[in-house]
Amino acid sequence: MFVAPDPGLLRLRTSLRAVVGVGLAVAVAEVAGLSLTASLTGGLAAMLALFTVTDATVRAQRVTTALLPTAGFPVLALATTLHGVTPVRDAAFLLVVFCGVYARRWGPRGHALGIFAFMNFFITQFLHARPEQLPEICVAVGLALLVAGGVRFVLWPIERRTPPAPQPPPLPGTGLARVTTRQAIQATAACAVALSLGQVLSEERWYWAVGTTWWIFVNTASRGETLVRGFRRVLGTVIGIAAGMLIAIPLHGAPAPTAALVALCVFGIFYTAAVSYSWMILAVTVMAGLLYGLLGVLDTGLLVLRLEETAVGAVCAALAVLLVLPVTTHATNDAWIQRALHCVRAATSASLRRLAGDPEADPSPHAAELELLLGRVRLSLAPLVHPLNPYRARKARARRVIALLDECADEVRGLVRVAADPAASHDARLAAACWRVEAAVEALTSPAAGRAPGTGASAGARAVPEPGGPVLTHVTGLERLLAALDEPLRTPPTSRLVRS
Repeated sequence: MFVAPDPGLLRLRTSLRAVVGVGLAVAVAEVAGLSLTASLTGGLAAMLALFTVTDATVRAQRVTTALLPTAGFPVLALATTLHGVTPVRDAAFLLVVFCGVYARRWGPRGHALGIFAFMNFFITQFLHARPEQLPEICVAVGLALLVAGGVRFVLWPIERRTPPAPQPPPLPGTGLARVTTRQAIQATAACAVALSLGQVLSEERWYWAVGTTWWIFVNTASRGETLVRGFRRVLGTVIGIAAGMLIAIPLHGAPAPTAALVALCVFGIFYTAAVSYSWMILAVTVMAGLLYGLLGVLDTGLLVLRLEETAVGAVCAALAVLLVLPVTTHATNDAWIQRALHCVRAATSASLRRLAGDPEADPSPHAAELELLLGRVRLSLAPLVHPLNPYRARKARARRVIALLDECADEVRGLVRVAADPAASHDARLAAACWRVEAAVEALTSPAAGRAPGTGASAGARAVPEPGGPVLTHVTGLERLLAALDEPLRTPPTSRLVRS
């Protein structure tokens, strides 16, 4: 967390902005004379609006922020109305879980609306909101969204100068072949079990088990990613509970120091989210303890119960991704690596056409897409390079694949720069080298990627010509790297890194 790069201090600025936005939202609710429950709901709504809206353009972010009430208000009404009607409330909560995860198929906007809907149901359980409190809670949420939008788009418009990082399009598929559909079923099944077991532990605090299960599924796309995220969730909760015992309990809900520490936790959530899920959950856990202190219900037993509910939720998520329509890490790895390799081929082909005199050919978009895809490849391979992964051979191959793909990206960037030069040369050797790159990518991504040693891309490596000029240097560099990728991607079926 402390040594991770922060270009332009973007994480620092967005974290400070979150503290300002949440603080102003709570202050406005208090000035309006709303209850503590409504004020806390408003603060959490502002935090969610600033945290979950990640569209690629400022205009799209404004639209998503404006749409948040359409997802939040109906869920608030449903959750508060069903307060005390346990069977119906539980069924409604599971329906919200399914819809919230399924909505991710529509990209960042669906992702944000799904999280906001789920968390509004969760918050009503956390605060034990009753039907008669619904009007002021809706007012608090509405005011909070206005304040959060004002801070984000008017007072401190960071995204105008630093556009958010775009996200690669999701993997294709229909029906149960679509990852979001399978995850919606997995998450709903896991949350159903977590809800039942959580209520066995506590009729009042069961929602922590469901919340744990839900958040473990956020921003994951495979079995390995979900299991690693579950481990990090439990680790962050354990450390956070220890910190809560040392910090939150001695305060006894004192307003001023509690508010200051909650602001620090909000900062920590935003500052650590991109680099350490465990640190983020630590901040969330401490903040939850502080809020319980404000509500006057905090004690050591409650924090222990929080850990037990978290463990239940993590186990339920793990069992769901293993047993219910599993999305294997191998399949996800294969899909993202193949997309990255196809992008390398597209960039090489566009560069060749540009150098041949085609003014319409532009390799730059392919190079930009490759950067996005490599970020997704690293995320997909993260479970294999995790320190707790006992399979050293797979870990070594995963690291080798990441390193070689990073080098491919360097060569593509160099090729794009040279192709943009009007004086760059084009000859028959360059065309032949580009064709060999395309053939190597085809060999690596075809169903025959598990061929015998000494064939395909690895065999072609022996025919690489001597470089001649910067363009040919980059292309032959790509050919060499693709040949090197053949070995880690070509392994026996029982231990392969990726599968076709």
